Amino acid sequence: MTTALIHHPIYRRHDTGHGHPETPRRYEAVMNALRADEKLWESLLEITPEPASKGMIQAAHTKEHFRRVEGAFENGLEMLDADTAISMQSFDAALYAAGGVCRAVDAVMSGEASNAFVAVRPPGHHATAESAMGFCLFNNVAVAARYAQNRYKEIERVAIVDWDVHHGNGTQGIFFDDPSVYFFSMHQYPWYPGTGSRGETGFGRGRGYTLNVPVKAQTKATEQKRMFEAAIADIRANFKPDLIMISAGFDAHLTDPLGQLRLEDDDYVSMTKTLKDWAAEACGGRIVAALEGGYNLETLGTTAARHVAALGE
Repeated sequence: MTTALIHHPIYRRHDTGHGHPETPRRYEAVMNALRADEKLWESLLEITPEPASKGMIQAAHTKEHFRRVEGAFENGLEMLDADTAISMQSFDAALYAAGGVCRAVDAVMSGEASNAFVAVRPPGHHATAESAMGFCLFNNVAVAARYAQNRYKEIERVAIVDWDVHHGNGTQGIFFDDPSVYFFSMHQYPWYPGTGSRGETGFGRGRGYTLNVPVKAQTKATEQKRMFEAAIADIRANFKPDLIMISAGFDAHLTDPLGQLRLEDDDYVSMTKTLKDWAAEACGGRIVAALEGGYNLETLGTTAARHVAALGE
């Protein structure tokens, strides 16, 4: 089984400023950890992406949002919201971020790789159709899900699994009324951004295609993993995706400064294997994982590398 690794040096050029937790050092931590494991590194198929086009971005975002991000730094803005800092190359990095996840879809669909991991930044799952939010400029996974559906006739239904410690409000909102995309988020609650209750299940034709599993702070990892397994079993019984995407945030880790959950590396490996089992049954093993959160620079790289290794087993 071949795992593609999509990455680009521009991901480190999105400069968020001194002291910001979503730092270029996150990308370096992940890449250094992958390279440090010689056997793992040699097994990966490295791919350099191209930037997403305006049309690809606007399949998940409004024209107004695209223009706002495109023109932000030119207009002298350095913050798109209270948390989302930008710099000279942030717009280009955001295009390559969304383009990287789309390229991962291509790698999996063409047979270049069995699955893929995108070591991407800026992250994406808080970006709504209309606005940047929570460190996120464009919603990388949402853009790639729409790209997969528009580009490949084999892809009608997509499952997005978000295990970041924060609720993926942007992804949920983009697909809230869409029965072709099943969105599942397991996250600390109540916590930023304040959404993601059990009662949020979709709207209109999309009702029943959103599942939120809110987790209380300091919940034992064994209990959280049990909740994850039960949720995936329930989704598997009712939805057969043609592609599974993971918003792979690692800030639910025991050591993370921006969360209060207790997962460890072995738990991420276990969850990865659960999704691989589902993918093998439902969609020929097709999984695309994209980095979201994870802010402890001492542990992030190792945790991400364990996840990538599990994808390739």
